[in-house]
Amino acid sequence: MIEITNYLPKHAQAFKELNEAWINQYFEMEDSDRHMLSDPQGYILDKGGAILIATLNGNPIGTCALIKMKDKTFELAKMAVSPEAQGKKIGWKIGLATIEKAKELGADTIYLETNTVLKPAINLYKKLGFKDVEGYCSPYARCNVQMELKL
Repeated sequence: MIEITNYLPKHAQAFKELNEAWINQYFEMEDSDRHMLSDPQGYILDKGGAILIATLNGNPIGTCALIKMKDKTFELAKMAVSPEAQGKKIGWKIGLATIEKAKELGADTIYLETNTVLKPAINLYKKLGFKDVEGYCSPYARCNVQMELKL
């Protein structure tokens, strides 16, 4: 059974490994990745954000973070699904749960950055209601698509 829960310290390794896997598959790890994945508590949670973990029979298979940008704007970041769990609508489920979590946190906008090479991710974001935007300054060299969802 698939469950989506709030991040706990016991999920730190899974959060890091799930994200390192997709980043290394398509791109190169950047300093921003290393810092965030090494200290999700300090970089995400302590600043008012959240991390969700998808589990299958208790094993972490997916994750997604909400990083507080300003008062009511959060960035959807570090969404990952393990290769063996892809194609099972985990991304859709964790995406919906992340949107609900953003609403709970008082968000009125969710922003995200991605890359055109990640076509399945972009299709997922569009199905979730995200629209293309421009103008944000990204810390990532790999970012060439920016999207947001007004809640």
